[in-house]
Amino acid sequence: MPVVALPMYDWPEARAATDAEWASLHARLRDAGIDAPERLVRRNADLPAVPGGIRNGEGRTVAPDPAALPPDDLDFPVLWRHPDLLLAQTCWGPMEQGLERDVVVVGQPSYEGIEGGEGALYSSAILMRRGTAFAAPAPADGRALLPLDLLRGKRLAYNSSDSMSGMIALARDLEAAGESLALFSERIETSAHRASIAAVAEDRADVCAVDCRSWQLARRYELRAADVAPVGWTARLRGLPYITSRHTPQDLVARLRAALA
Repeated sequence: MPVVALPMYDWPEARAATDAEWASLHARLRDAGIDAPERLVRRNADLPAVPGGIRNGEGRTVAPDPAALPPDDLDFPVLWRHPDLLLAQTCWGPMEQGLERDVVVVGQPSYEGIEGGEGALYSSAILMRRGTAFAAPAPADGRALLPLDLLRGKRLAYNSSDSMSGMIALARDLEAAGESLALFSERIETSAHRASIAAVAEDRADVCAVDCRSWQLARRYELRAADVAPVGWTARLRGLPYITSRHTPQDLVARLRAALA
């Protein structure tokens, strides 16, 4: 059974929009002669079992059998490496840390019309509690805007260490400015951009970096987003890639790319 998931912006309040996005993509795949499922995977229980676990090209086990995982969770590394994966979103952080060996990139979403985005590029809003400084609009040239004096000595909330938008992009921009993550007094892992926003709003942290589309969702659906504001932005970089399994036949990869283009 082909597996499709669009989990990266699939907030509970936005699931109807995610389903509509998939309906549009599904129609394009169908027109390209690609057999794709009607429904998205949202739980480990929705994934086909892989007895013995998921193996890479060298035969090494790289992810567990989804049937052995909590059924109502969704384990991203298992989803991304599932041999039946037809289409999913991922992040360039995990891609750079080894995922790229197990998948094939087939497209990029558009961030057009979102503050901080342009075409296939996006940036992260650097958020602090409202009133800390004047709100900063995203730079039109896409360059990093880092308020170093504001950030120094503050507590950083971040979703995960392999997140490009929540950690890696900020670290690279700081390095380009002659600084590092040592600028912050503490780093607090939250597991999700939404949780990072809540941590800042509730004074459990002082600053976080959140990709522009998640920040757009937060302003629409997260009440605590009203208590934070962007004081800076990371530089624009490639948005989340669409991927398929390394097992996907080359002719199907070509059709996926054409349909997503």
